[in-house]
Amino acid sequence: MDIKIFSKILFLVCLFYISCNGLQAQSAIPPFRKGERVVFTGNSITHGGHYHSFIWLYYMTRFPDKPIIIMNAGIGGESVWDIKDRLDYDVFDRKPTYVALTFGMNDTGYDIYMKDDAKELSEQQIIESLKSFREIEERLQAKNKITKVLIGGSPYDETSKFNKFILHQKNDAILKIVDAQCTSARKNGWGFVDFNRPMCEISLEEQKKDSTFTFCRIDRIHPDNDGQMVMAYLFLKAQGLDGNKVSEFLIDAQSSNVVTHKNCKISKLKKEKNELTFDYLAYALPYPLDSIPRHGWGNQRSQRDAMQLVPFMEEFNQEHFQVINLQKGTYRLTIDNQFIDEISSEQLEDGVNLANYPITPQYQQAIKIMYLNEERFEIEKRFREYLWTEYSFLKKEGLLFADNQKAINKLQEYLPKDLFLRASYGWYIKAMHPEIRKVWSNYMNSIVETIYEINKPVVHRVRLTRVDL
Repeated sequence: MDIKIFSKILFLVCLFYISCNGLQAQSAIPPFRKGERVVFTGNSITHGGHYHSFIWLYYMTRFPDKPIIIMNAGIGGESVWDIKDRLDYDVFDRKPTYVALTFGMNDTGYDIYMKDDAKELSEQQIIESLKSFREIEERLQAKNKITKVLIGGSPYDETSKFNKFILHQKNDAILKIVDAQCTSARKNGWGFVDFNRPMCEISLEEQKKDSTFTFCRIDRIHPDNDGQMVMAYLFLKAQGLDGNKVSEFLIDAQSSNVVTHKNCKISKLKKEKNELTFDYLAYALPYPLDSIPRHGWGNQRSQRDAMQLVPFMEEFNQEHFQVINLQKGTYRLTIDNQFIDEISSEQLEDGVNLANYPITPQYQQAIKIMYLNEERFEIEKRFREYLWTEYSFLKKEGLLFADNQKAINKLQEYLPKDLFLRASYGWYIKAMHPEIRKVWSNYMNSIVETIYEINKPVVHRVRLTRVDL
């Protein structure tokens, strides 16, 4: 293994067991079972973020015969006292079997850190947050059939030098909430995963090379796509899914024998003088990585950029292809007559990760799933914009779910002075009509059904032909 990759894996393993008040920062959290209904509950980092969508994409491609549903229950700007008021409508009424809850960024306040008594004010914020959390904790305790996971939220970046506006000590306050979540999870026998400390440590390592590095370039709060993918990585790792390969097989060319095969089937193996052919059926697809910076808070980085920060490819995306006892030389690899690469016999003997090749037919199949999942994500965001408008504006006016002209008139009073409402208002005036929400919901369901129809791996014809004769 490359020494840099090994060092990064070792570094992250150490991070994974940092203590919080004497407790392990990461508790093992259950992987999702077939048929699971998962709700990720949180603030804007969940509302507009991709981490839960990236997690679902892993399950869509790695476990094609185990469909699950993942639902976004994030609302921008909310603290835990806001979340507790919508638990029934936005969480429990969706009949979840698994609930993940994160909070802390908004709970700890913002402008108070510019005041002389910031420490005292932040302590008051923390007390209020944890007081409301106790109410949620009691509600969750009563839901015996639901798996519960608490997530220590992503950090407020105080260390990057990309600008000079920093709310000092804010992340220290967030960490106190993270530690309280950790304590609660242990007390209740729930799962816990900390995004905060590992992301801080990754940032500090990167800032040694580039002082302006940050996951949250727009505002020190909202992680870009690379940060969202790191969050997905940390969650999947806490579920114990690292080391779960797409597939793995070893062929002895000299004896024309399949020595080992895991999560795949090799058949019709044939060795001729300068060529090796066989049929390959994996039982999973490689994880597709998006190279486009998707929508969000001024996003500049892509999901794929996270591969420079965490060993996701090494731990989660191995489609390991190995051939020993080939004649020394260079071989042309094709899959279904598609040229993939020219590879030396030494490389083949060491093993090749086919997931590194986006042009393979199986990767191209996975890309279709990625784009469908992205379309689903965009439709789901419309619902989140609608609910953000309901809970952020209409609830305090006594017009929650009124969805009538009176509600529109009230929102129009806010429009001139609220930039965020102006961005979401167009979705509200559509989503206020139940017929439109039904169409959107049916469309999302159709996308998910299509994903689980086309995510089944198929047999591919693999050919290795020596080319340096």
